[in-house]
Amino acid sequence: MRKIAFLRSVGIRRADPYIQRAVRGLAADGIEAGLFHTSGCAADGDFPGYRERLDRSVTPRALADAVAAWGADAAVSISLPCENAVRDAAAKALLDAEGIPTIMTPLASTMLLVDKWETKRLCEQAGLRVPDGFRVDSDLLAGRGLPVPGYRDALRVRAGQIGYPLMSKPVWDSTSMGIRTLRGAADLDVYLASPPEGSAVVEEVVEGDLCSVDIVGRPGSYRVLPLCWTGRAGAEPVFTFADLRWCGPRGEADAAFADVARTLVALCGDLGVCGSVNVDMVYTGGHFVVLEINPRVGGATTLSCAASGTNTFTSLARMARGLPVTGGMAERTGWAVEFLAEEGIPPAALAELRQRVAVVTAHGLVIDGVFRGDIVAFTLAEGEEDGTVKALTELHRTTGFPSAGVIGKIRSLLCP
Repeated sequence: MRKIAFLRSVGIRRADPYIQRAVRGLAADGIEAGLFHTSGCAADGDFPGYRERLDRSVTPRALADAVAAWGADAAVSISLPCENAVRDAAAKALLDAEGIPTIMTPLASTMLLVDKWETKRLCEQAGLRVPDGFRVDSDLLAGRGLPVPGYRDALRVRAGQIGYPLMSKPVWDSTSMGIRTLRGAADLDVYLASPPEGSAVVEEVVEGDLCSVDIVGRPGSYRVLPLCWTGRAGAEPVFTFADLRWCGPRGEADAAFADVARTLVALCGDLGVCGSVNVDMVYTGGHFVVLEINPRVGGATTLSCAASGTNTFTSLARMARGLPVTGGMAERTGWAVEFLAEEGIPPAALAELRQRVAVVTAHGLVIDGVFRGDIVAFTLAEGEEDGTVKALTELHRTTGFPSAGVIGKIRSLLCP
């Protein structure tokens, strides 16, 4: 094993600092890492290895050819969101056929998991809780193909059986894009009169605490990382980074999740998941309701790594080398907290922040080419909650950073 390629479709800085540690670990063993990415810039500090920027519209064939031309012995997909997971899964099939084993869930299972309706059915069959809902076919609504005169009325009846409010989300989109709230029958009529271009899932609104979990491994050995809490679920769609995102102690929920984790692991094995999947859920009434299973690394992977001492990217690299990955539940070793500084971080404040708390990462967040602010993640041990809040409050008093709103949320989380 001389070279391992990493396939990436968004800025690599979102994987900071764990991708760098994984790459340096490979280098220590005499293995060169290569980054084949279609978004963002990457310097030595971001990815200390070979780097090749590809066009955002690169085909699976062209991606596979680039990896093969570099001389990779194996490859790993760390792309997101889901449309890029499909690209990488197709590239995996091509690379596997050329003798370059690629760590990515097989294409057939990836195609099921990126389809929210198919995922819902898989979860129901596995015995997991999901929101009640139905699929809306864009071709039938648009009059393409077989005429079904009663289709709109059938959807109205089904909506009435479930009850309002309802939420419509694209079958294939992700990162909370394209979501529409239907508060009553009148909203549904408007929706049916000007439906989305693509098919959608319409389902009941489940209110509760949003959370996610990453599962890493291959059939026979999956590692379940700690739960990450990412905000509140309700009738209105919320920007993914609008609230604190954190990983920490929550005894009742952790206990309730144990059975869900076992079921998810069994489902991953049945699907032949190879690599990483990210499961989005709502915790409500002491139960977990599964919203999505994304066949890729998650947006909160850094948090779960930071709170558990587990490096997902190192685990994926080990799999590419044919080495075992420890299965079971990863033990949470402390708190990890992440917040968005929409106005950015003043340089002087960042230097002071690093002196006061254990900063994991601090970098700009760019989504679809738009700067949304700076993401900051830090860790602390249990028992350090009061001291951490005090240190951040003092930092705010002297620099104005973090904002008063962020400080209030951190205080409510750590010192309720």
